[in-house]
Amino acid sequence: MGSGHAGGYHLPMSQHTPTRIIHDPYQPPTDFEAPQPPVCKASTVFFPNVAAMRERTWLDKSAYTYGLHGTPTSYTLEQRLCSIEGGLHAVLVPSGLAAIACVNLALLHAGDEVLIPDNAYGPSKTLAEGELEHWGISHRYYDPMDVNDLADKIGPNTRLVWLEAAGSVTLEFPDLVAQARLCRDLGVLTALDNTWGAGLAFQPFDLLRCGDPDSDEAVGVDISAHALTKYPSGGADVLMGSVITRNPALHRRILLSHMRLGLGVGMNDVELVLRSLPSMDLRYHAADRSARHLAQWLQQQPQLAQVLHPSLPESPGHASWKEVCSSPEQPHGAGAGIVSVIFEEHYTQDEIDAFCDSLQLFRIGYSWGGPVSLVMPYDLTEMRTVWPEHLARGTLVRFCIGLEDPRDLEADIAQALLALPT
Repeated sequence: MGSGHAGGYHLPMSQHTPTRIIHDPYQPPTDFEAPQPPVCKASTVFFPNVAAMRERTWLDKSAYTYGLHGTPTSYTLEQRLCSIEGGLHAVLVPSGLAAIACVNLALLHAGDEVLIPDNAYGPSKTLAEGELEHWGISHRYYDPMDVNDLADKIGPNTRLVWLEAAGSVTLEFPDLVAQARLCRDLGVLTALDNTWGAGLAFQPFDLLRCGDPDSDEAVGVDISAHALTKYPSGGADVLMGSVITRNPALHRRILLSHMRLGLGVGMNDVELVLRSLPSMDLRYHAADRSARHLAQWLQQQPQLAQVLHPSLPESPGHASWKEVCSSPEQPHGAGAGIVSVIFEEHYTQDEIDAFCDSLQLFRIGYSWGGPVSLVMPYDLTEMRTVWPEHLARGTLVRFCIGLEDPRDLEADIAQALLALPT
């Protein structure tokens, strides 16, 4: 063991036991390599001397100064997320909503306006209606399926446009390419909630997949916000988010906001995401296959007025989904394991609730991307400013597909449908 001591230095035995335990100079060999990276946890980071303390900077990830700004473990996860989504710069935050908040607070000031799709993730809308309004930042909602409506609402104070593909509850797939082009041509920043796509269904910074996000041909968003809580975690036991960009100046603004807000993450949680990341592609596509199987079967059920899944030709935005999510590598497209249905209008809320309660394998709960399938009823009148013409009237139920056999999930839904009156 002596060869592992730093410089052969030994603490004098005259020092007391607590001191010897804390200040033992042993350093293990550094040539360790394994499938999983080491977990480096710290709030305090040691500096070898005062000069090093004054010289080090955390902004470019060239050094370590304090655990809030990162350790080798968090830097590793950030780099791997960049590789997945095609970004160059990433920062980790405690949740997907924290990612949205960090972007808003980094880029918006009093007097600015942010535009949000009307089918956006609900907490993103309530954040705008609450905190952003309190700070003098206005917002408006636009029709995600009408690029002209977005164009009409972009005004002189619009500084940021949020995009979402697909909508997390109603699953419309917008014309992302047209939206991104419009905002780029008008000089307005775009931020995409990329939780559904996860960097696997499409590349947020290269929507046309020309292979070079910096090419004049490429069309993409400026920022990708991702709830790592979902597919990257995969276990339904971690809360985490990421903000990814390709623009160094934009990343610096986000990073400074992240620092000022203290949006650090625990390295034990980072470890869990790193451990799950190698299987994310397999899990994502498995859930996608199951969701498509169920979507096609659900279309045959007479109790349902509409089935929503972007792969269905009848689903709103199918053509846009096909344009962005299809490629030579995935000719049939890709999509997350989420299916929403709208029940015939004559069913009451109590009857729909009884249907959800009758399910055995689907558990009632929020989120998606975990191993267990979930179900949740939604009241669209509380979620949308107007009822879109492309959605049937009735109560919506969202199914988030886990890793169970789809035949068993189909049987579970079939038996629960029997609880509904004919």
